[in-house]
Amino acid sequence: MTDEKKADLAGPGIGDYMELEKILPQDYSSLLSPKETQIATYAAKDYIEQNLCKELNLIRVTVPLIVDVESGVNDMLDRDGSRTPIQFHISNDNGKNPIDAQVVQAATKWKRMALQQFGMDIGEGLLTDMRAVRKDYFLDHDHSAYVDQWDWEMAITAEQRNIDFLKEVVRKIWKVLKGAETCVQELFPQLKNDKFPDLPDELIFLHAEEILEKFPDLPRKQRETQILQEYPAIFIIGIGWVLKDGYPHEMRAADYDDWVTETKSADGRPMHGLNGDILVWNPVTKRRHELTSMGIRVNAETLVEQLELSGQLNMLEFPYHQAIVDNKIPLSIGGGIGQSRTFMLLLKKAHIGEVSATVWPKILKQMCKEKNIHVIE
Repeated sequence: MTDEKKADLAGPGIGDYMELEKILPQDYSSLLSPKETQIATYAAKDYIEQNLCKELNLIRVTVPLIVDVESGVNDMLDRDGSRTPIQFHISNDNGKNPIDAQVVQAATKWKRMALQQFGMDIGEGLLTDMRAVRKDYFLDHDHSAYVDQWDWEMAITAEQRNIDFLKEVVRKIWKVLKGAETCVQELFPQLKNDKFPDLPDELIFLHAEEILEKFPDLPRKQRETQILQEYPAIFIIGIGWVLKDGYPHEMRAADYDDWVTETKSADGRPMHGLNGDILVWNPVTKRRHELTSMGIRVNAETLVEQLELSGQLNMLEFPYHQAIVDNKIPLSIGGGIGQSRTFMLLLKKAHIGEVSATVWPKILKQMCKEKNIHVIE
């Protein structure tokens, strides 16, 4: 069981097309035509962007697709080195002023720097329409190499670095997602379907340690699957901290979310972490479905502690990390909400390729065709 738990920590996706063949629905029929799907997708997109800005006091800003390697602002996604960004050399000026660039994997660090760049005060923040490439994903029904996220960030005070504030922000995001569900169902009433229940009104908050206590022998993804049978929408707190079984719930990079700060459970027990994920049960795929990863960001002390625990203190040489240690950029909370993942859920789709145009292997495209799943070419 130990090896299975270890293998479950990183590397998203199913990892096997024979397994995916069994998982994709056998009797699928989309509730929307390809044309209706596009109309509904952009209705949901507009609703979510407008209402995230309203609920969290954000403004929409531009965001880079490529960043300078030297800046250290690219997102490494985890801390085991399993997912590396696409990198290329820009010779520029006949090699006199070259740049080594990377395609972003997420805008997590860039956003925090941008709070200062755009002059955000406490309680103000930014929302981006982020596009990225993650080449090391296994391409299945809800993972693609092309990633679209609403990456957002808000400046906060030191006093707001606590679990209660984290939960308050999560509830506001959930309110927006529920509102988007109502929006698309008003536009296309066939989306309100007894076969596929609506999202619950309330999220349940659980610490990763509490879920482990309920299912101590199961790997992480199986624990999530089991808990979602009991609660179809949850926010898992404390992802990245090593739990009682000797493993974190999932690997998390050491330099953005704070997963070391000590907190207390509802019954007063010591826990760790000011971050987490929203997961829901997807009634179409009959699987766990992650919508967002977010958290209160590291401060100077917790950045150093997390880098030390991860064996990555050398990262303190990067400008981004120096700015945190020197308190030159704001304390913040932020996250990334998967756009296509959200559309897939709200529009009751079996495959992320029904709402997102990207590359898929021939084996997967053929599989989807045989199962009446319209993947955008």
